[in-house]
Amino acid sequence: MTDPQILPIVPESEQLAQSSQRGKRIEVAPGHHVKASVSVRKLEKRIVRLTAQAITDYGMIEEGDKVMVAMSGGKDSYVLLEALQKLQGRAPIHFDIVAVHINQHIPGAPEHIMREYLEHCGSPWHIEDQDTNSIVRRIIPDGKNICSLCARLRRGIIYRVSRELGCTKIALGHQMDDVVSTLLLNMFYGGRIKAMPPVLRNDARTAIVIRPLIYVREYETAKWAKIRNYPLMPKNLCGVGENKKRREIKELIAEWDKKYDSRIYNLFMSTTRVAASQLSDKTLFDFKAFTRLAGEQQDEQEEH
Repeated sequence: MTDPQILPIVPESEQLAQSSQRGKRIEVAPGHHVKASVSVRKLEKRIVRLTAQAITDYGMIEEGDKVMVAMSGGKDSYVLLEALQKLQGRAPIHFDIVAVHINQHIPGAPEHIMREYLEHCGSPWHIEDQDTNSIVRRIIPDGKNICSLCARLRRGIIYRVSRELGCTKIALGHQMDDVVSTLLLNMFYGGRIKAMPPVLRNDARTAIVIRPLIYVREYETAKWAKIRNYPLMPKNLCGVGENKKRREIKELIAEWDKKYDSRIYNLFMSTTRVAASQLSDKTLFDFKAFTRLAGEQQDEQEEH
């Protein structure tokens, strides 16, 4: 059986990314901050190129895929949709895109924003109306954090809608900073090494999630969103502010960016080059085999 045809990178003169296979380095220009003098076209080409590279490296999109782009109304989801649309037009394979927004009926949310944008986005689209806000408020007592339940409900809706629309992949707008933030959160507060994989099959094995923006930095999506003047949905309308721990991590990343060009890039790269034998996880590496081997060698020496 032949390998499925995967969307290839579009070569450009700018520093090219390399394969992320084990032992190889992904060159995504650490510390390459987008300055005001950088042309709009150059930034666009860079984001599209890095998106294509991530798709290629991890086999995210294949011939005939129908990709559901989850549109939250945040900057990253807009950037993701536009990048995939540009790649769709130049790829040697055929894949479809459908943009999907989940309207959770958050009080005060300007619901017209996403509808007006999607009506002119250039791809098929769907808005799923689900009043998860009422469900969450009914279950969670006042003053308690509602984010976890809200996220679970939203995730379940996304999986269901993707099946109903016949989608084969679900594309989320997480970028490199999100991956590193999650890695640090789990290390600092959870005592485990865990981040965001580029491709994930859900527990029920009913959906495949892809993250095509993982090679793109947040300052790049923010710059592009500002240039494109996307109609961003307001944040924190539910009355729950940003998670304190996640905010602390974001502040830490911002501070590191000021001092160290490559730190965030290197942290991300650490998730692509894991040496299991150099960690302490017994489920990943059979350390006791060394003890058994040493015992066997000792027995052989005594016999001779």
